[in-house]
Amino acid sequence: MTNNFSEVFEKHCKKVGYTLKKYALVAPNDTVMIGVSGGKDSLFLLEAMANRIRHLPFKVNLMACHIHIREIGYQIDNQYLNDLCNRLSVPYYYDEFSVDLNADPKKAPCFVCSWHRRKRLFELTKKLGCNKLALGHHMDDAIETLLMNMIYHGSVSSMPAQLIMFDGRLELIRPLIELTNAEMQNLAEIRQYPKLKGVCPYGDETKRSRIRDMVNQIGEIHKNARKNIFRSMDHILPEYLPHV
Repeated sequence: MTNNFSEVFEKHCKKVGYTLKKYALVAPNDTVMIGVSGGKDSLFLLEAMANRIRHLPFKVNLMACHIHIREIGYQIDNQYLNDLCNRLSVPYYYDEFSVDLNADPKKAPCFVCSWHRRKRLFELTKKLGCNKLALGHHMDDAIETLLMNMIYHGSVSSMPAQLIMFDGRLELIRPLIELTNAEMQNLAEIRQYPKLKGVCPYGDETKRSRIRDMVNQIGEIHKNARKNIFRSMDHILPEYLPHV
């Protein structure tokens, strides 16, 4: 491990720690399930959470879970995930099942896959006694979701840092929400996270990919565009908005 990686890793971990504290994402005796897709964001989330809980003055239990749908073409390096979790002393669960991606032709395969994976994660949090579920969404994901909802649904909504669900049984948390995709890319290159063994055949056919291109273009207009869009969700001035 290079000194460069150690410096970048520690810097990003401290930022995650700041987010955990800022939004009070963890509390004494929490049991947090980390959803690990196998991509760079979830791998760093796993390592960062394991790093940060060691600095807390109270106990937090972690476990990691990967959900795999057989009909989707991508594959993770399951042995790598298992070894990483062992090194971090985090229990690892692997769950695999089948889904009919074409059951409803009106719904895109990406939507169906995501919905079923999320549903299974929710089910497993209940089965394994987890009161919190951590996902690896970062700032760019939140910005893209905001613009997607504005463009396609006419609503101002995105990905909150925390969301209470199922009448309080579960809290969904996003500890990476104040990190940018560029920061994650830099870390992943230095860390040399393994690539997925197979690429999802639907990965470039989503509305999100088009929005991502739009965000990249906006970023060329102003260097702080991404952060300003993100911050705007905390600075809504209703008196200066038309009421339809």
